[in-house]
Amino acid sequence: MTAAAAIHPRPTAVETLLDREQERFRLTHLKSEAAWKTGQEHFLYGAPSHWMRRWAGGFPVYAAEAKGAHIRDIDGHDYVDFCLGDTGGMCGHGPEAVTRAAARQLERGATMMLPTEDSLWVGAELTRRFGLPYWTFTTSATDANRGGIRIARMVTGRAKVLVFSGCYHGGVEEAHVELRDGHVGLRNMIHPNGVDHSAVSKVVEFNDIGALERALAPGDVACVLTEPLMTNFGTIPATEGFHAALREVTRRTGTLLIIDETHTISCGPGGYTALHGLAPDMLVAGKAIAGGIPAGIFGVTEEIAERLWALVPKVNPRIRQSAHLGIGGTLAGNALTVAVMRAVLEGVLTEANYEKMAANAARLAEAARGVIKASGLPWHVTRVGARAEIMFMPNPPKNGAEVRAARQGDLETLLHAFYMNEGILVTPFHTMFLMCPATSAEDVDRHTEVFARFVGLVRDAGVV
Repeated sequence: MTAAAAIHPRPTAVETLLDREQERFRLTHLKSEAAWKTGQEHFLYGAPSHWMRRWAGGFPVYAAEAKGAHIRDIDGHDYVDFCLGDTGGMCGHGPEAVTRAAARQLERGATMMLPTEDSLWVGAELTRRFGLPYWTFTTSATDANRGGIRIARMVTGRAKVLVFSGCYHGGVEEAHVELRDGHVGLRNMIHPNGVDHSAVSKVVEFNDIGALERALAPGDVACVLTEPLMTNFGTIPATEGFHAALREVTRRTGTLLIIDETHTISCGPGGYTALHGLAPDMLVAGKAIAGGIPAGIFGVTEEIAERLWALVPKVNPRIRQSAHLGIGGTLAGNALTVAVMRAVLEGVLTEANYEKMAANAARLAEAARGVIKASGLPWHVTRVGARAEIMFMPNPPKNGAEVRAARQGDLETLLHAFYMNEGILVTPFHTMFLMCPATSAEDVDRHTEVFARFVGLVRDAGVV
C-alpha cells in the first residue's frame, strides 16, 4: 500500500453509496442547505437544538408545515413521518382536538401559576389509565425523572440511582452512563463534565437479574430508573420473568422502582405498565402526553406519597408553604399544557386510535419481515404496540452490549439517507418507526416499497 493510499484509504461500498445518497440529498435540498449554513451563524450547533444536526443527509431538512403523518419541507418535498418528533408528535401533526384546545386556552390565558378545572379531569384520567393515585406535572420527561429521583433520595436517604446500560432518560445526569468491557463510562459519546458518576450511579445490563441482585444488595441505591423495554439502542424487549424479578428485588432491598413510559406509552392508553400489570412506585411520561407541547408527568403510589408527606407535610392554611421540593418550575402544569393534555387523553390517544396505530405498526413489521426473508438477510423486525424496529442482526438483542457488538452504524446511516431521499423519515438515532392516528395503510405500503428498493441497492453493491 502506498503512503497516499494509507492516508486516503479506498472507501468501502457502504461509504461510496452514502456519499452518493448525501450528494443526491444536497442537490435536491438547496434551500435547506442554505438555511443550514445561515444557522451556523446564530446557533451553537447550527440549529435551535443540537439534536437537529443528527439527520443522515449531512444537514437537516427545514420544515415548512406538517399535518397528520406528513411533513413538507421548504424545498417542497413531502415525507411520510415515522419519526414523529421522536415520540413528541405521536398524536400526529396538528390534530384538530389539540389545535382547538390550544387556541381556546390561549385566548383565556396560557399560564397563571394557578390550577384550572381541566386539571381535575386530567388527574383523574391519569389515575384511571396508569393506576397511580397522585401526580405532578413538569415541563419535560427529563424534569419528571429528576423529580422522581429527588423524591426517591428524600424518602430513602440513599444517594445512588441504578440504570441499565444503553438506557435513555433524557438529560438526567445519573443516566449518562453505560458499561464498556465491564467498566462504567459515559454513554453515547457524552463528554465528561466533572461529575463523579460512580458516586451517583450504578449501571448493569438490561435483563441481567443476577447483576441487578448484586448491585442492589448493599442497600445504597435509592431507585431503579428504567423503561419497561429499552428503546435507545434499538428496541430491546424484556425477557420472560424480568419484570417480576425486578419488582421483587427492589421491594426486598427497599429500592424504589421508577418506570419511564416516555417512549413506551406507544404500547397503549396506559403504556406498557397497564398492559402488563407492572406495579412501579413511580411512573414517568412525557413528549406525546400533551400533543407535542413540552410537558412531563410523574405519578406516585399511596405509600410513597405518605412517606413524602411525612417529610414535607400537605398544605396547612396557617403556615406559608415552601414554594418547591427542589423540583418543578413556574411553567409546570400551566393552563395551556393542561388544556391540551386533556384534549390528547380525551380525544386523541384513545383505545380506538391505539388499535389503529398498532395495526399499522404490525402491517409495517410484517411487510418488512417479508422483504428480509425474501432476500435471505440476517436481519429482524420487532414490533411493540405502535412501534416497529428494523435491526441489522438476526435476533432481538437482550441488552445494550449485544447491540454494541452487532450494530452496523454505517449501514443504518445509509438506510436513513436513502429514506430521506425517497420521502421517508425515521428516528435518526436508529431505525424505529412510530405510528400516529393519522398514519395510513398507504403510508406503510410506501415504506415497504422504499425498503425493498434499499435492500436491492445494497445487495447489488455487495454490501450484504
